[in-house]
Amino acid sequence: MTKKIDGKITGFSVVKPASESTTIAPTPMAGQDSSTAIEHMNEHVERPEMLVGATYKIKPPLSDHALYITINDIVLNPDTDHEVRRPYEIFINSKNMDHYQWVVALTRVVSAVFRKGGDVTFLVEELKAVFDPKGGYYKGGGKFMPSLVAEIGEAIETHMITIGLLQPEVLGEAQQKILSEKQREYEDRKGEQSSDGGFPPSAQLCMKCHTKAVILMDGCVTCLNCGDSKCG
Repeated sequence: MTKKIDGKITGFSVVKPASESTTIAPTPMAGQDSSTAIEHMNEHVERPEMLVGATYKIKPPLSDHALYITINDIVLNPDTDHEVRRPYEIFINSKNMDHYQWVVALTRVVSAVFRKGGDVTFLVEELKAVFDPKGGYYKGGGKFMPSLVAEIGEAIETHMITIGLLQPEVLGEAQQKILSEKQREYEDRKGEQSSDGGFPPSAQLCMKCHTKAVILMDGCVTCLNCGDSKCG
């Protein structure tokens, strides 16, 4: 539609499309009071006087002292259908002062990421992918840890699973039954006996789940922990 301009033009301005305009804060849904709007984790959330959390113990085999990892959570939207727990801060304490500088740096950075909000689960994979150039170690149960940082990442993963931020990778009941039967058959053939509900002593390291649970039986290489299998 064409509009005729009869008067003198004294000025002009450019109207931006809606997608380029200044972002407007979301408003509550119809019928919802602004005081009951859903609160999401962000750097402006004020720390309450008390936080709930958990402490995890790490004892590397090459260290005389254990590390205690404490992760505190903040509860958002309490007493509502949208109540959630989100990690807010992390502390690591130990008698061993050899790692003091990088431990303090790590806790401050991770805590800052927690408070930033959004998807913080990426921290788990980033930390678990750190390898020690001097070599890793095996923790209880025969699981290989490429570094102390990786085990800290695993502790954070355990906590995130506990509060529902991550879903555990669990084998199906049928697959677990098959692996249990295969383990019993393998131990009977080899005359071995696993201790503490673990895996056969002769099992090899699985490159997928980093657990000493790989066996070779009937020409089939199978991990008794994650189910990864290659037959030849």
